[in-house]
Amino acid sequence: AQTLERFGHVDGCFANAGVNGRGALTPFVEMTTQTWERIMGVNLYGTFFTFRAAARHMIERGKGGRLVATASLAALSGAARNQHYAATKGALVSMIYALAVELARHGITANAILPGWIETAMTQSAFDWEKFANAVKPRIPMRRWGDGDDFGGIAVYLMSDASAYHNGDILLIDGGYQKF
Repeated sequence: AQTLERFGHVDGCFANAGVNGRGALTPFVEMTTQTWERIMGVNLYGTFFTFRAAARHMIERGKGGRLVATASLAALSGAARNQHYAATKGALVSMIYALAVELARHGITANAILPGWIETAMTQSAFDWEKFANAVKPRIPMRRWGDGDDFGGIAVYLMSDASAYHNGDILLIDGGYQKF
């Protein structure tokens, strides 16, 4: 609503939500329903509601648009005690595929960026854990953690007119981790 008040229309919507929260290291059989629902609420439902509002406006306006979500490497590969986060990001990828097909006739594209091991406040405690860093970092061919600058340009591209025919894609930005 504030965007419409300020700019009059929405050309694109970038949903960049991601929390792991308490329970991140909880075994599956001990995961509480409350933790599961909280992570789903932010990571999946938040994106759903945001994209639904943006798509309604874009369809009504009749000039197409862009929907871009931040998913995660976790959407493609699970990690022990991280099932709740992986589930939300996997569901988000499936939602992007479905939106790409459904909304294309309105000139709306839907794509997702899947960051790998990116240094953020959410990942810092894992990166600081020596055992984890020694196991993961050597598997990244670029031999470093990623940062926001590593995928910012791709987000700009996906939100631009240059990506008008780029639809239903997931772009993995992981320094080659999945290929190693």
